[in-house]
Amino acid sequence: MNQKEKIFLSVLDSYKGIIYKVANAYCYDKSDQDDLIQEIAVQIWQSLESYNSQYKWSTYIYRIAINTCISFYRKNKNRQSRTVTLDPLFEIPNSLDEPSCEQNFILLRQFIKELTEIDRALIMLHLEGLSTKEIADVIATTQTNVTTKISRIKKRLRAKFENFKNNQNG
Repeated sequence: MNQKEKIFLSVLDSYKGIIYKVANAYCYDKSDQDDLIQEIAVQIWQSLESYNSQYKWSTYIYRIAINTCISFYRKNKNRQSRTVTLDPLFEIPNSLDEPSCEQNFILLRQFIKELTEIDRALIMLHLEGLSTKEIADVIATTQTNVTTKISRIKKRLRAKFENFKNNQNG
């Protein structure tokens, strides 16, 4: 096994959690997730030589994974729009006065799924606990831009929750 293969396997093993989380955020169909994870691994392999030690490995892996997911999402968007799902992933309960934590999580996941691919990446990285600097490094923007966008995304998500709650009560 050569040095590149050793580094590749070590990176995959160390950052598989990031890869799975990002793929899960962009694909809800298991077979698409598997395809996406495989494509992320290919992109990591192809870009190993261009790794810049100025960044942490996790930042580098997030960047590759998110860029791969966005490309995959855009490429498959047309195909998915023509696909009918027989087993819906999200079922919103009919009678909710005060949603439980689990129901809130389901709603949050649904609302995040409805965001644009960039906004989805931003809020996912924020929820993962990355700093605004790390997020800015991953998506190649400024920290100010990240802070502003995350604030706007949170505001939209809050509005969606309030709208859902108002529809349940009225």
